Amino acid sequence: MHSVLVTGGAGFIGSNLVRGLVTQGFKVRVLDDLSSGRQANLHELNSQFEFINGNVRNVQTCRDACAGIDTVFHLAALVSVPESVADPIASEAINSGGTLTMLTAARDCGVERFVFSSSAAVYGETDLIPTPENVTPCPLSPYGLQKLTGEHYARLYSQLYGLETVSLRYFNVYGPGQALDSAYAAAIPRFLTALLEGVAPTIYGDGEQTRDFCFVDDIVSANLLAANASLSDVIGTAFNIAGGSRVSLNQLIQLMREVTGSELTALYAPVRAGDIRDSGADITRARTRLGYDPQIDLLTGLRRTMTYYRAHLHG
Repeated sequence: MHSVLVTGGAGFIGSNLVRGLVTQGFKVRVLDDLSSGRQANLHELNSQFEFINGNVRNVQTCRDACAGIDTVFHLAALVSVPESVADPIASEAINSGGTLTMLTAARDCGVERFVFSSSAAVYGETDLIPTPENVTPCPLSPYGLQKLTGEHYARLYSQLYGLETVSLRYFNVYGPGQALDSAYAAAIPRFLTALLEGVAPTIYGDGEQTRDFCFVDDIVSANLLAANASLSDVIGTAFNIAGGSRVSLNQLIQLMREVTGSELTALYAPVRAGDIRDSGADITRARTRLGYDPQIDLLTGLRRTMTYYRAHLHG
């Protein structure tokens, strides 16, 4: 049986990936220190996976986690742009240092493939939208720079040591299981929960900034494709993973009003440091080399996400 490790597997994306892997019959191990992830995200899986409570900055913990593993999905990170701006040293230790520690442990333990969760934040502002992967990255935040560093380390570990690495640049991921209570919650959970609770949502900026939202099930699909793709198509390569279309935050609020039946309108606040104005992905490379094809449109995804939040807000 193929054995896999998911770092950050108790988090939002990680728990959805663990669920998908277990369903497909993989032998799954999870490494998470529960600093932001929650075991409750995996409660219905009971004993169908192995759990290690540990940190990706600890060399021995990473080696123990990689022992006997065929594929590593490395999602563990401090994922907040504002938090990386406020405390770049702490986020550097987790995002760059933790990735390097995991890559080294994977190399030393004979892992075959390492799928790294990167981010569209590596691009920063760019005039070319939809953005292809060959645009020169210019991150606007420590988080974006740290993810880019992780990609470069992954590529080097393929070239120097033969570890099969693939980097996936996620655009704006949303869906069931995304934290409701974080001060750094992403736009969709913040806006949806506000509308469901009868509170006007707050947009930082004028609302005309655009994003390419991607439902979490499509992210899970991309990870599985990256793990199984042929060597020549993917190794040492970065791929945009997104929904494939852009929407402004004002348009997003309007869609959410339709989904929730709310008549509330947004409040506007000053732009936050490190926030990107426009973001949209060219996913041609992922389509052609990975066979990636996003299945969940924004309206469908919002409905599914609202159902989850309603249950967790009032259930």
